[in-house]
Amino acid sequence: MQTSPIEIFFVEDNFDEAELLFYALRKLNITTRIHHAQDGAEALEYFFGANPSDSPQPVHLPRLILLDLKLPKVNGQEVLRQLKSNSMTSAIPVVILTASNEERDILECYRLGVNSYIVKPVDFEQFKQAVRDIGLYWLTLNQIPAMIN
Repeated sequence: MQTSPIEIFFVEDNFDEAELLFYALRKLNITTRIHHAQDGAEALEYFFGANPSDSPQPVHLPRLILLDLKLPKVNGQEVLRQLKSNSMTSAIPVVILTASNEERDILECYRLGVNSYIVKPVDFEQFKQAVRDIGLYWLTLNQIPAMIN
């Protein structure tokens, strides 16, 4: 039985879609703590600080990062590139959750090291089911290194 909350880091600029994700995750009955960044710059600052040479580590590394691609300030592919190229964050599973089903985006994200690429369903029930499936797999079935636990 899960005793401490599972940390999830979610990067999404659309408030309505963020609320849908929060709602769908609550329905899973998995104890989670969700950190939400509204743009790519905010996400990078959380992990690497305002000055990357300082490289402060967050208090808790998340167990999962859900990342949109089309973000203001710094796009999702750049966030992914920096996360996967840093030894502190490279082992954290990153799931792209985006509206883009363009082949070039999918290929580039896999080239950069994404763990999964999911196109957001438009229908709320399908979206809720997709979040449920993501949560069940990445938060309960997937084995992760001890450094993330």
